[in-house]
Amino acid sequence: MMEVKSRTIRSLVNKLSSVSEKSQIESICELRLMSKHDPESRSLIAESGALPILTETLFSSSEIAQENAVAALLNISISNRDLLMSTRGLLDALSHLLRLPNATPSSIQTASATLYSLLVVDQYRPIIGAKRDIVFALIDIIKNHNSPPRSIKDALKALFGVSLYPLNRSTMIDLGVIPALFALIVKDGRIGIVEDATAVIAQVAGCYESGDEFKRVSGIGVLMDLLDLSTGCSSRTRENSVSALLNLIQSCDEIMTQEIKKACSSAALDGISDIIENGSIKAKSKASSLLAILDKGGNQDLYAVEE
Repeated sequence: MMEVKSRTIRSLVNKLSSVSEKSQIESICELRLMSKHDPESRSLIAESGALPILTETLFSSSEIAQENAVAALLNISISNRDLLMSTRGLLDALSHLLRLPNATPSSIQTASATLYSLLVVDQYRPIIGAKRDIVFALIDIIKNHNSPPRSIKDALKALFGVSLYPLNRSTMIDLGVIPALFALIVKDGRIGIVEDATAVIAQVAGCYESGDEFKRVSGIGVLMDLLDLSTGCSSRTRENSVSALLNLIQSCDEIMTQEIKKACSSAALDGISDIIENGSIKAKSKASSLLAILDKGGNQDLYAVEE
């Protein structure tokens, strides 16, 4: 059975170099379907020499070719991240697709999802985060009012992956991620998007440069509002808000701590107390630390920013 699959894949990969664009696209579509429905085929495709050709196809003028090629790359990434990441020009190709004005929403969404898949691997986070054009493109997606919700969610997940590497956070701030994230929360309001946006905010709050940006967009007040139980935010959104405030206190100066104390309302305190009672284990610990600081103003040992 495996030998039959191998022969089929070799035949399809050979057709990728056909002079007929129709044959090329048919092969790309077949590889996409195989990689989606047959997990065993992913490694066979990755090792067959298909990755450089699929990568190059992201520069194609054919929208169908682009959509199917990037979808195949996403499927292959599930079990072959190392081979995919070592493919020459991959990140440049994904960056090109993300920034291409006439790229389809499906291509943009899938390119973001592919990046998120690669960002699962710790050592790839600094490499991808160093590509400012990719970070900028992901931020641009969440800023664009015309971006479909699915594209926004996939871009947010990729940005979360980037933010898990501490040295990437200042780059993200420099490229305008904080105003973009808070604009999403204030203007969008869809639960899943707010949850994902606050998850990124919580990570980005874990660097000194975040302080001024949070002040500029009145971010502390927004986070306090999200903690208010009457606003109906999900528990995940409120837990992320606690994490963001605690990370701000840890990463910034005493002035930031005082500003957070000043902005804290009784409704926000009730929200924090609710997390201590009903939140996840990690969130309970963070909420307890935050409440101790807000209530007593002590110099408690703070939990490290989540990496």
